[in-house]
Amino acid sequence: MNSTAQNTEKISLFEKISYALGDGAANIAWRGVSVFLMIYYTDVFGLSPAAVGWLMLAVRFSDGVSDVAMGAICDRTHSKYGHFRPWVLWTAIPLAVILSLMFAGNPDWSDTTKIIYAFTTYILYTLIYTANNIPYGALMSVMTPDDKERTTLGSFRMAGAFTGGMLVQGLLLFLVTYFGNVDPNINVEKTGDQQYAVTLTVPQNVEHLRMETEHSIVELYSTDLANDTYTKAKSFSAEAGKTYNFVAKGDEEITSESFRIVNQQKGYSTSIYVMSGLLALLLFLTFWGTRERVDAPKTQKTDLGADLKDLVKNFPWWILLIVALLYNIYNNGKQGITVMYFTHYLHDQLLAASYMVGLMIASIAGAIATTPLSRIMGKKNLFIAALLFSAGVNSLIYFCGEKDTTAIFALGLLSEAGAAIFPTLFFAMLGDVADYSEYVNGRRATGLVYSAGSFATKFAGGISIWIIGLVLAMYNYDGMDMASIEGARPAIVMLMSWIPAIFCVVAAVIMAFYPLTAEKSAEITKELQNRRKLEEKIMG
Repeated sequence: MNSTAQNTEKISLFEKISYALGDGAANIAWRGVSVFLMIYYTDVFGLSPAAVGWLMLAVRFSDGVSDVAMGAICDRTHSKYGHFRPWVLWTAIPLAVILSLMFAGNPDWSDTTKIIYAFTTYILYTLIYTANNIPYGALMSVMTPDDKERTTLGSFRMAGAFTGGMLVQGLLLFLVTYFGNVDPNINVEKTGDQQYAVTLTVPQNVEHLRMETEHSIVELYSTDLANDTYTKAKSFSAEAGKTYNFVAKGDEEITSESFRIVNQQKGYSTSIYVMSGLLALLLFLTFWGTRERVDAPKTQKTDLGADLKDLVKNFPWWILLIVALLYNIYNNGKQGITVMYFTHYLHDQLLAASYMVGLMIASIAGAIATTPLSRIMGKKNLFIAALLFSAGVNSLIYFCGEKDTTAIFALGLLSEAGAAIFPTLFFAMLGDVADYSEYVNGRRATGLVYSAGSFATKFAGGISIWIIGLVLAMYNYDGMDMASIEGARPAIVMLMSWIPAIFCVVAAVIMAFYPLTAEKSAEITKELQNRRKLEEKIMG
């Protein structure tokens, strides 16, 4: 490792950006799964919401063991590149591949085969994501020993995360429409006042075609599909060359160009392939552009039992773990229902892309504001304030009707700006907790401490999807049946608003017990720097 003088140098802007790219890559994977996998599984792949929820919850029970194991493995990895950077390199391609496979299943498979495929790819995804994200998160703590520099790195990390999220959330639906285009033949004939006859043929078989108009007030009725009703969109399997007849009504003038016809399976799979390639490239850049500068005390002997014992006794770590679990249920819950909310409540799926881009811009603003705000308020007080603010604003979405898009955007952006502060502070505070462990015990196990971040994020993701699946199942949601979707609209609204906010409020209460104040963290940082200087002298 480098000398003490080098260890205390400021991190360059180039290295901060390089580090941020890694969370950009992680969020292409994470937000791609948390935002789009639920609607893909239910509306395209053909699984029930209850099955999806239970599947994801079951997989997440493995996370505690895998995360702690990965943390221990990282602390014991020795290479010329350090403890953590090599894992960013080694997992780049596997993470891209498994993400692609998750959206590549065949909707024609039997229900049993679908469940087995979804379970297998999802559990492999969580394991590979763990092997990538725990080392990446811990890397922040060994890039600099300065707790203030780590807060700045946390802001850069979150800016990178939100930029990656913006890419996948803002572009994916448009890519699905582009790659899923089936070049249909559509004829529209006006048959009466505000009523049209629509015929559709496609040049190839499409198992999961989605048909909708660009006008949210236009409703469609099929004269060919059994038990059909007037709805805003149609999802069905279409045979090549067969004519499908519809009646469209509404006070908007519609033509053949007014319709979007998308092969959702092809659109999703091809779009994810593109995003996965970008993910791998960003991880390579993170590995190349960062360095490790802080090591465990030179006199420390490898002892997993001692490391685990120190972790269990680390009270600040337990507080952060529980708070992170709760706020990630909140964040993942909002993300997991957003596309469904815009698709089935506002009846404008592509508008979700604009909304999610807006959220990412608000998130970047919140992440950037975290450093100056934490200097004024302290990390703990800022965390509590942000939790309560975001939850309160998000709950107000419940009172918005399907035409109140301006209010929905305004409330969503304000809520997200507050929510962006959570992870920015959390990962910086994990560095403080690693320092606290070394301060109290004379030992450092950075990878194990940072395993809390990965565990909370992934397990909360499973819980949030389980909650979404459970609530939708209570309202008999069936992604292949538009009538059942209409009946489940109240559930979708609650899941978008006050249901996830409950977890955020509980997190704020628990955060009040976090013991590492700004003064205590500064004291710990100074003491550890003095210890390292003394150790350098003793070791010669």
